[in-house]
Amino acid sequence: MTKKQKKVLARILVTAALLSGLHFLPVTGAVKLVLYLIPYLVIGYDILRKAFLGLLHREVFDENFLMAVATVGAILLGEYQEGVAVMLFYQIGELFQAVAVGKSRRNISALMDIRPDYANIEDENGKLEQVSPDEVAVGTVIVVCPGEKVPVDGCVVEGSSTLNTSALTGESLPREVAAGDEIISGCVNLTGLLKIRTTREFGESTVSRILDLVENSSMKKSRSENFITRFAKYYTPAVCYGALALAVIPPLVQLLMGSPAAWSMWITRALTFLVISCPCALVISIPLSFFGGIGGASACGILVKGSNYLEALAQTDCVVFDKTGTLTRGVFQVTDVVPAKAWAAGDSGMLLHYAAHAESYSSHPISKSLREAYDGTIDNERVTEVEETGGEGVMARVEGHMVAAGNARLMRRLGLQWTEPDGVGTVVHVAVDGAYAGFILIADVVKETAGEAIAALKKAGVKKTVMLTGDARAVAEHVAAELGVDEVHSELLPADKVGRVEELLKNRNRREKLAFVGDGINDAPVLSRADIGIAMGAMGSDAAIEAADIVLMDDDPVKIALAMRISRKCLRIVYENIVFALGVKALCLILGALGIAGMWMAIFADVGVMVIAVLNAIRCLKIKK
Repeated sequence: MTKKQKKVLARILVTAALLSGLHFLPVTGAVKLVLYLIPYLVIGYDILRKAFLGLLHREVFDENFLMAVATVGAILLGEYQEGVAVMLFYQIGELFQAVAVGKSRRNISALMDIRPDYANIEDENGKLEQVSPDEVAVGTVIVVCPGEKVPVDGCVVEGSSTLNTSALTGESLPREVAAGDEIISGCVNLTGLLKIRTTREFGESTVSRILDLVENSSMKKSRSENFITRFAKYYTPAVCYGALALAVIPPLVQLLMGSPAAWSMWITRALTFLVISCPCALVISIPLSFFGGIGGASACGILVKGSNYLEALAQTDCVVFDKTGTLTRGVFQVTDVVPAKAWAAGDSGMLLHYAAHAESYSSHPISKSLREAYDGTIDNERVTEVEETGGEGVMARVEGHMVAAGNARLMRRLGLQWTEPDGVGTVVHVAVDGAYAGFILIADVVKETAGEAIAALKKAGVKKTVMLTGDARAVAEHVAAELGVDEVHSELLPADKVGRVEELLKNRNRREKLAFVGDGINDAPVLSRADIGIAMGAMGSDAAIEAADIVLMDDDPVKIALAMRISRKCLRIVYENIVFALGVKALCLILGALGIAGMWMAIFADVGVMVIAVLNAIRCLKIKK
């Protein structure tokens, strides 16, 4: 409990003790009123203050106003115990709700612990100096000792260690790193000392992006939350005027009919009506349900940028995947180098030499695999006139020779005939000085959990899975068949992917949602266009993470089905709370207006329903992985 919550608890205990003691005191009249005002003011002074401030600011119709009018009215009518009890139980409900929100916040605030306090930089004498992570420039070598958090994204230049990534990915399995490995901020160094050359500023690092996503997630409300906001706007004035009508119209009608007005009875019913009508259960439990869902998801390494996306995910029936880096690991290995028979300028070694140099400036995983497969040292000074075309490949002048390395589309544009390989894999065709020189076959590795992810989505009720890729048709169909993907489209440019998603969106039911899962910079337009964009957070590009609505921090596609399960559970709890709260309210309002339900029934209808709804909402925090 916070300090404020402990003070409220103390006021509750003092009020309960005073109320119990006063029940047995044989006092009447003004003395009784004064004695009951003591516990009433102890427990309700803050509610009365908020109600008064609401009147001053012309924001009258809220729960504080309802509580103040109902309890003051009860005391004026001589119902001292009921008036104090309503305020007491209302504060108990508010405290219960505050504790529940605090519990749901702990899952999210656990992420806040990944924010590093400092970075270590070696001075000229080899001593470590602690500086703010904001002051670390790109390219600086920082030192991370065992037990410290990695403050900024970078690449390990010296040392090896084991990292705890659970705060980022939700997984407890440690990760081994050594010199040459990329490392992201927010991880905890467990064993060895690491020297890391930073590749980003602190504000652009993974830890900062995560915290920004989490802190802003509550700003984007779901349709259910917006409904409650609109509902309360009209509901509260309606019940206030309804209570006023109940207090005035029946007595006047009785007077006109020649009967006693019974003002006291009808005013009591009106006050009971006000207490029953307080919409606390809805106003509190529904945002709390979504907050709990987002918190529970974040504990599993799934960052949801807003409750509207959590709600939309529950209605998803079509999931579209990028291939490379999403369903496959994006780790390419050269499996075959085949020079063309008509190319007399060299052998397989020379073919790889030209291809590796031409691709030396590209950051694409295929380019990296070519450079890794090449035995010699790549001299960038030998490479000029580099031109990279998205969806085709690279053209560059290598040692005076014009080299083109890319897919069949690039060869077609150059007007060349090419050879199709027998094996399955990604093909890099190479042309030198306008003549076809041969091809290099590269195989991508399918993620271990990709097949399980597709099966889990179908089990979760997803009607269609689709794979979109710029890769060759044979490779795409092979991967799709291996994983059980329903539909595959290959050899696509980034703009073609958007077009395919547009077609899928046109052919769907309006209530159904489409999710796209990707990781590359060329996926950013599609992530933005889909109803829900899901990005791979560990290896995904900045553009993809920025454009996405949901980020998977460990790049595991199985987490998509888990996220859908969380969203559906969350939405089910929200609907349960709406139906339950409105049903009980409606029944008790009718009983209160008829005089069947008294003030104690009103207390249950308000505080009891709120406590039950909040208890139900807390279930969103419990996630079975």
